[in-house]
Amino acid sequence: MKTAVLGKASPLTVSAVGLGCMGMVSAYPPIPEKKDMVRFAREAFEKGETFFDTAEVYGPYTSEEILGEALADVRDQVQIATKFGFDIQNGVFVGLDSRPETIRKAVEGSLRRLKTDHIDLLYQHRADPKVPVDAVAETVSRLMEEGKVLHWGMSEVSVRTIRKAHALLPLTAIQNEYSMWYRDMESELLPVLEELGIGLVCFCPLGRGYLTGSLKRADFSAQDVRSGMPRFANEQALRANQELLDFLQGHAAEKGCTMAQLALAWILSRRPWIVPIPGTTKLRRLEENMGAADVTFTPEELQALDQKLSKIQIHGARYNAQQESMVEK
Repeated sequence: MKTAVLGKASPLTVSAVGLGCMGMVSAYPPIPEKKDMVRFAREAFEKGETFFDTAEVYGPYTSEEILGEALADVRDQVQIATKFGFDIQNGVFVGLDSRPETIRKAVEGSLRRLKTDHIDLLYQHRADPKVPVDAVAETVSRLMEEGKVLHWGMSEVSVRTIRKAHALLPLTAIQNEYSMWYRDMESELLPVLEELGIGLVCFCPLGRGYLTGSLKRADFSAQDVRSGMPRFANEQALRANQELLDFLQGHAAEKGCTMAQLALAWILSRRPWIVPIPGTTKLRRLEENMGAADVTFTPEELQALDQKLSKIQIHGARYNAQQESMVEK
């Protein structure tokens, strides 16, 4: 597996394509058995995957437990990212919480479940409007001094917060959604990350499965996170976005790769410090996703791709109102 470096002031070398671990325990039913995911995570490592992305809220807790069981004896050969930032009560997250005592409690719990003495990359999962970024950075700084956290990052926060946080304690990475069908960050966020030397880790780089071409109808169960997202729940929007799938299918055929590989390779071509973390629970999909790192483009091919992409209109919002309310503007 090729590698990428996240961050300049506090660099972290990771797999060029990481593995998102939320879907192992939630969001996209049917949810596999825990023992099967322990085996899958270990097989992912054996296939060459070394960058695993999880969070205490995934499950909650079970995604971290899976990685702890699967990777404890190869801990020095992998990089694990996890997250804090939610108030979890009786197994359910009930709101945002980034108070210093909650951060420390979350980290101690993550270390225990991951069966490790350090977290390679710790993210604030969502900004907490009740807690100043100064207090968050100060708490993470103390955890870094103790050796419990090696690098830190933030997810779906404003450029204003990124600048302030980075000045207090250099950020290694920002985690945001980014893909061929969600490019909102390109005008403002990407230039700021380049200026500050902060890496970007992309969740949902395959559009929650849409960009693979395998989703044909809006028939998601109530337990499926996509059932509440306008871009998926609206049959009309799914049909309207077929133009993007046709584009992907045609260019993937020309490159001799799959649609998923083309979508991931396009992300990798944007900047050398951008790392996608597609999620999957299937080994063949993992191998397919990892293979995207070997798909390359000439400057002329990229220019042609971008010209065509710029003319494709994407229909439907990515989040509903409640989900959007947790994204810092």
